[in-house]
Amino acid sequence: MTPGSPDLHVIFGTGPLGLALMRELRARGHRVRMINRSARVGFAKDLSTEVGGGDAADPKLTREVCEGASVVYHCVGLPYERWSEFPGIMRGVVEGAASAGARLVYGDNLYGYGHVDGPIRDGLPESATTVKGRLRIEAATLLLDAHRAGRVRAAIGRGSDFFGPGATDNAMLGARVFGRLLAGKPAQFVGDPDRLHSYTYLPDFARALARLGEDGAGAGQSWIVPNAPAVTTRSIVQSIARIAGTGAKIAVLAPWMVGLLGVFSPVMRELKEMLYEFTDDFVTDSTRFEDSFDLHATPLDTALADTVAWWKAPPTATETLESPSRRRILP
Repeated sequence: MTPGSPDLHVIFGTGPLGLALMRELRARGHRVRMINRSARVGFAKDLSTEVGGGDAADPKLTREVCEGASVVYHCVGLPYERWSEFPGIMRGVVEGAASAGARLVYGDNLYGYGHVDGPIRDGLPESATTVKGRLRIEAATLLLDAHRAGRVRAAIGRGSDFFGPGATDNAMLGARVFGRLLAGKPAQFVGDPDRLHSYTYLPDFARALARLGEDGAGAGQSWIVPNAPAVTTRSIVQSIARIAGTGAKIAVLAPWMVGLLGVFSPVMRELKEMLYEFTDDFVTDSTRFEDSFDLHATPLDTALADTVAWWKAPPTATETLESPSRRRILP
């Protein structure tokens, strides 16, 4: 690194979380390199962000792209049917960070905890019995084992279902809620919209990961990132409608319908085992992170208003080439 030049932060994954993190790191003055399979990110030249392509499970590739990095972030997202690739990707990213002597921060979700009675908080046993939950446990264990072995200094930031600028088709609070409401259609939801649910605002998730990367104080631990107090999804839909000046109807897909549709749809088939998140209360307690780092969640109404504004704004050069357009509203 040239004296006086910004330090290099490498992000694996250019989905909504990776992009939100890129913006946060750029705002903090860091040089950013993003890695995905295709090496295509539409805004890269506009924001002077380096982009590389290749398989994150390939240690030769990860060693090359992580060279010179001070911090590496694992934000790779995959469709459910490819989740078996996560352990291999974790091994590859660990190899890249270790070869560079960089800190490693993993943007994880909450699947590993399984079905919990009461709030999900740091320190609970990771006892998921679902296929996807066990894969998340395996990936996180690989990372923390590497930390304990002295190969990398690693930390995990865990978020709930996220929403915000950039979260479209694959987010529960994406096109099916924001997009449809702004198009004058009923929001679509799976499960019980009157259960409490913690949702993570993408910019808050990004700020938390950046803090773990810069600070290093959370190494060797997993942290639930800041979330606003849990509310029902119905109340969120009503707030979005109020902010956007639209109707607040919800079309609910009952759990038994998910099972039926799973016969024909791989996505629905994979979703079935995770329905407990939406048929029961799903609440997080992020107090430990907030107290330790003095970093708090954006007030929910502010986060919803900013997300509505993003959905209403014309697409710009900062849209990725890979992500579906926010203008494509699902039927």
